[in-house]
Amino acid sequence: MKTRLRPGATIWMMRRAAEMKKLPLPFIIAALLVLAAFVAFIVWGIPYFFSPTQFEGMAATLGSQTLRAQVTDIIEEGEIDLGGNVQPYQVFRVKLLEGEYSGILIEVDYGRRQVIAEGLHFSPGDEIFVTLGKNQEGVISAYYVDFVREKSLAWLLAVFVVAILALGRWKGLRSLLALAFSLLVIVAYVIPHILGGEDPVRVSLIGSGILLTATLYVTYGWTMKTHASVVSMALVLVITGTLAALFIDLTRLTGYGDENALFLFQMSAVKINLRGLMLGGIIIGALGVLDDLVTTQSSAVFELHNTDQTLGGRALFARAMRIGQDHVAATVNTLVLAYAGTSLPLLLMFTLGRGNYDFFINVEFIAEEIVRTLVGSLGLMAAVPLTTAIASLFALHSHRLPADWRALLGPEGAGHAH
Repeated sequence: MKTRLRPGATIWMMRRAAEMKKLPLPFIIAALLVLAAFVAFIVWGIPYFFSPTQFEGMAATLGSQTLRAQVTDIIEEGEIDLGGNVQPYQVFRVKLLEGEYSGILIEVDYGRRQVIAEGLHFSPGDEIFVTLGKNQEGVISAYYVDFVREKSLAWLLAVFVVAILALGRWKGLRSLLALAFSLLVIVAYVIPHILGGEDPVRVSLIGSGILLTATLYVTYGWTMKTHASVVSMALVLVITGTLAALFIDLTRLTGYGDENALFLFQMSAVKINLRGLMLGGIIIGALGVLDDLVTTQSSAVFELHNTDQTLGGRALFARAMRIGQDHVAATVNTLVLAYAGTSLPLLLMFTLGRGNYDFFINVEFIAEEIVRTLVGSLGLMAAVPLTTAIASLFALHSHRLPADWRALLGPEGAGHAH
């Protein structure tokens, strides 16, 4: 028995068929790719990213044995001579704010038995961290560890957020969201998976890929400029990672030069590839520096093209390269000075001891910083011509794409649609 369709249903089905025929091919391809990515994420991504990663370490770690306390009053203060070093000291009473002995008052002696930092002074109301000790008679003693700085840091964060929102407005808000996402990926994915025994290079590459695509598109939107930046960044990261792997091998670096990495190796129950960890760190560090350079260079190309659309490929490339040359020179200088600034106490100590600089540059933890700095700088240098060429290609030839593809890929940039 055949079922007859009502005239209204037949017309509706014919309209739906006509609408499906009108759907552009690029959008069908994009929808299929998104569907495939979604299925892959359900099958592989959720178990990989969201299953808890098991790792073991030492029972006690940094900060686990400290307690908050508040200074209530100053009992004694003055100056004392410790082996020819005259310094101020204070004895003050604190109230414990947490732990088993919360609420009790206890004295803290600061500066009478050990050399202390210059300019450190306590006042009633200050919140500090202390650690407790107990002698054989059961008498409890408290020792100063550090200040509680979270309120000051919160004010600094608030000023930063207000400033970036005032200057960047909606783009500033998107950049804050991207920053929060970057921290989430590092804390919730990169660190646990490396401690779980996975290859640090693979974890760093996956994390960098997630950070690269998500943060750039969240901050700058779905535009041709962002596509050019993403493609350029991916290629430059491959170049930087290859150079890092090559020179880590040539300089015979092991990853044991950094004392923090050595402590990590001793604390973790899982064997961590410290050489791979160093390479992964270079890749993630390069991503942060390259983000600024690549997006700025891509923006410069599209702005130049938007200002004068008569510029040919060579002229556009040459003008954008002049901007990029200035930017990379400043960025490389900033990179070198940043590493020199963090190593300044070490440099002063080495010079004071009249050390041999020929030996100094060959010590592993110094050689690591040299490789990190120079490889990062080489990545920056490669980023300028590569990004300029790719962005110029996108800017000059995107109009040749069929209208459906142009609609799918988005405008050139914010406010630069043609």
